Amino acid sequence: MERQDPDTRRELVHLLYGSMLLVGTISVAAVVIGAGMAVVARDPGYAVLTLLLFVVGAARIIKLHLFAVRFDRFNGADIVHWERLYGVGAAAFALAVGALSARAFQIGDAPGIWICFGLSMAFCVGIVSRVSPWIVMSSSALLLIPTALSCLLQPEPIYRMGAGMLVLFWITLRGTSYRLTAAFTERIEAKQALARQANQDFLTGLPNRAAFLAALDRLDCRAAIVAIDLDGFKPVNDRFGHLAGDELLRQVAMRLRGCVGAGLAARFGGDEFMLLQEVPDGPAGQEAALALTRAAVGGLSRPFLLAGESVLIGASAGILITHEPGRIGADALLDRADRALYAAKHAGGRRWCWADEIAPAAADAAAALSLASPPVQPAADARLVAGSVV
Repeated sequence: MERQDPDTRRELVHLLYGSMLLVGTISVAAVVIGAGMAVVARDPGYAVLTLLLFVVGAARIIKLHLFAVRFDRFNGADIVHWERLYGVGAAAFALAVGALSARAFQIGDAPGIWICFGLSMAFCVGIVSRVSPWIVMSSSALLLIPTALSCLLQPEPIYRMGAGMLVLFWITLRGTSYRLTAAFTERIEAKQALARQANQDFLTGLPNRAAFLAALDRLDCRAAIVAIDLDGFKPVNDRFGHLAGDELLRQVAMRLRGCVGAGLAARFGGDEFMLLQEVPDGPAGQEAALALTRAAVGGLSRPFLLAGESVLIGASAGILITHEPGRIGADALLDRADRALYAAKHAGGRRWCWADEIAPAAADAAAALSLASPPVQPAADARLVAGSVV
């Protein structure tokens, strides 16, 4: 799994830890079997190994619980760390079961040998379904090696044949593990592809309207919403054709992605885009929103290269700073940003307008930071301040 896509690996490790019932069952079974063997055989070796099985089994169950509780906060490095932790726990448990089997051979406990063999097979059947071949191979090897070595030390040829069969069984586990992992990976990647199609614009690769609205609904801080519409896109599309128009939209998307940085740029359809970026409180937030808008409108005013020709378009924008998106509602916020956008377009384009989320005094301060432009009449329920690109 070292070369897995991070999102795919995250899902696979989540599946790896979705085994509480399996781990709990095999842990309880191993402790009960070990305790029973220790009582019947009155062997201190069995007792020590049973205690080890109890400690390792309990640690694995606790680890599964902690993973489930913390999973949503894990980053890529955390996922790798917890995958390795699972491997260490599985290896330790497997080695303890293998040692229990070896002890049965050592003291000549024939019933114990058969019971441990059954426990070992149950562990292998469970571990092979784990979607991490390196964990399957390492833990099953640590489980089977003590039994195989004990078989080789027995004088009867039948035991040596058994050791050879264990090696073949381990090889079979390897192939099965890789096939199961490939099948799970393919399923996860298909699921992720469907999710991307539902939340991603197929032309530009940007998030689509649904993804933007979902991000807005999750927002719990002060943020700038910038609605952007291209000026002069239709003439370019008519002159160069739809394929060139598509290429222009892709180039626009790249520039907007660069402007918004850690924020979100989305395509709403046609030549309309939306930007979302967290901003600080007070005048600093207004300046950040204005800087983002100026970068976007200015960036889209630079020439684009289409069909070997330099092409100039422009962009208009509506800016809104929201304080409580959950209370106001995403649709209402977008409507306000759109009104400011269309006011900017009606004023001649290549400019931006502030919507009524900003108080008049702050709006005047933001206007002073903008470049001069002709006055814009306010929309019905918004106070608008215009800025433009020279």
